[in-house]
Amino acid sequence: MRGNPDNLRRAAARKSAAAQARAEQGLREMIRANEQITFRGLAQTAGVSLDFLYRCAPIRQRVEHLRTQQQNTPPPAATTTHGDAPSSVVRTLTAQLSALKQRHRDEVHQLRNALEAAKGEILDLRRRLGHRRDIEPPHPGRDGHPSPSPTAARTTLNATENRSLADALANG
Repeated sequence: MRGNPDNLRRAAARKSAAAQARAEQGLREMIRANEQITFRGLAQTAGVSLDFLYRCAPIRQRVEHLRTQQQNTPPPAATTTHGDAPSSVVRTLTAQLSALKQRHRDEVHQLRNALEAAKGEILDLRRRLGHRRDIEPPHPGRDGHPSPSPTAARTTLNATENRSLADALANG
């Protein structure tokens, strides 16, 4: 055998120890930065290979332990800084405005439907009322002359009442 195999073994051990130290330092950085602990993330942070992380039993056990710990621990609540506050207020107000606009649209839609239904009923009543006037014979009044039908009298009364109400509202 050529060369000194002991020197090669010592160099490989030093290289492995340095990679293990970089992996430990990478884990500390990931924990401090509150990053998700993964083998790929650690390999990138520490500058070591995935193969090394999987083959190195102490590092592998530590990564697996930290991963299960992170999965069982709820993520920390995000703290609101003063810089985030205006955007949060804007988002809240925008959401409230959107909800109000939608409620308004729904109400307008309901009112339009109700108005159309009322117009239909009015048209139907007018048709019935006109049809009755053609059929009903004139009613004799007290003086013997024909008087308006009871339906016509009610219509006249309602029109008079509506005018007086409209005048009262206009005059305030």
